[in-house]
Amino acid sequence: MSDCNDLSQQLIDFIHQSPTPFHATGELARRLLDAGFERLALGENWNLQPYGRYFLTRNDSSLVAFTCADAAFTHRGFRMVGAHTDSPCLRVKPNPELSQKGYFQLGVEVYGGALLNPWFDRDLSLAGRVSYRSTEGTLRSALLDLRDPVAVIPSLAIHLNREVNEKQSINPQTQLPPILALCAEDEAPDFRAQLKRWLTPEHGDIDQVLDYELSFYDTQAPAKIGLNREFIASARLDNLLSCFAGLSALIANSDKADQKAPCLLVCNDHEEVGSQSSSGAQGPLLATVLERILGEREALTICMENSLMISADNAHGIHPNFADRHDSKHGPLLNAGPVIKLNSNQRYATNSETSALFRHLCEQAQVPCQSFVVRSDMACGSTIGPITAAEIGVRTLDIGVPTFGMHSIRELAGSEDVTYLQRALNQFMQLPVLPFS
Repeated sequence: MSDCNDLSQQLIDFIHQSPTPFHATGELARRLLDAGFERLALGENWNLQPYGRYFLTRNDSSLVAFTCADAAFTHRGFRMVGAHTDSPCLRVKPNPELSQKGYFQLGVEVYGGALLNPWFDRDLSLAGRVSYRSTEGTLRSALLDLRDPVAVIPSLAIHLNREVNEKQSINPQTQLPPILALCAEDEAPDFRAQLKRWLTPEHGDIDQVLDYELSFYDTQAPAKIGLNREFIASARLDNLLSCFAGLSALIANSDKADQKAPCLLVCNDHEEVGSQSSSGAQGPLLATVLERILGEREALTICMENSLMISADNAHGIHPNFADRHDSKHGPLLNAGPVIKLNSNQRYATNSETSALFRHLCEQAQVPCQSFVVRSDMACGSTIGPITAAEIGVRTLDIGVPTFGMHSIRELAGSEDVTYLQRALNQFMQLPVLPFS
């Protein structure tokens, strides 16, 4: 239990430092540097060494980290884990200033498939990346995280909407702009000027803020809850929990000089909106990195035949109040181990070989595991798993930690499942040879 509590607290600290994909990628990079990994740049030549440890980022929001084996590792393949850094949220529009009935508000756009109701009546802050022109005339970018609550989206009182508990439809254009301050209707503040004031204490050379990618987030800190603290409640568990578990397993296996196969972690941005971007799973990032590591197409093809990707993304735990939304034979429980996700229509990339291997690894690691198949009369979501399998031709398995309230502003997972997932991934990365013919 002490190991479980320690890992849960590390996850909480990681999520608290990661309100946006930019901050999550920065925190992943910081921890890799602390563990002795060397930073690479995509735009520079690489000089990879046997048993070296490296990482790189793209767009400040996606990351690939890997370890090298000896010169013959092409035939051993990679042990790869994939996750994503983004989560559904509310993004600030380019011309966001609204002044209505004496209140200053910001127009927002819904990013991803967000569960909108929980965003009301929360203490919200702002974070993300801001691009500006310096006083020297150069273009620069900086990360911003206000930390303090600066906005709220108040609910409409039930007295003015008597049917709210029977039906609730949310118009994201008119009902989601957060309130930041009081102001006269003809005096809406200049948001870019406000950003300059927020950034100046740390970046004093700002001439003009030119653009930004900013998201609102809930300031309530992640917490262990329940009578026995068996749950973790937090924003962005989907999918920072998997990023954290993959990072922990990679670092734990990175300093073994006798490792039999190289390991790789890829944390992509834009999964929640389809992954089609330069830093998403449907973009060229991972394929480009692998080609540069291996040097030629034939070596890449051989390596992928001897590799396995575990796509780690949260799964739907069976909700006691909505149990009928699950197939009765496939209802994952919290704190009962990672979930193998299956779909015959390839919304998940799992097949019988990859699922059998994962069950075997879980047995070796003394980790319980479960299965999830969506009800046959419901649509199934997807992950980076099928996309990555199609892009680089690697055997792929989809798994995830069971979760309640997925895509809510505050999700719930089991604290023991964090340890279970990390142990399973650790066992996977120690696998010297894949048992596939």
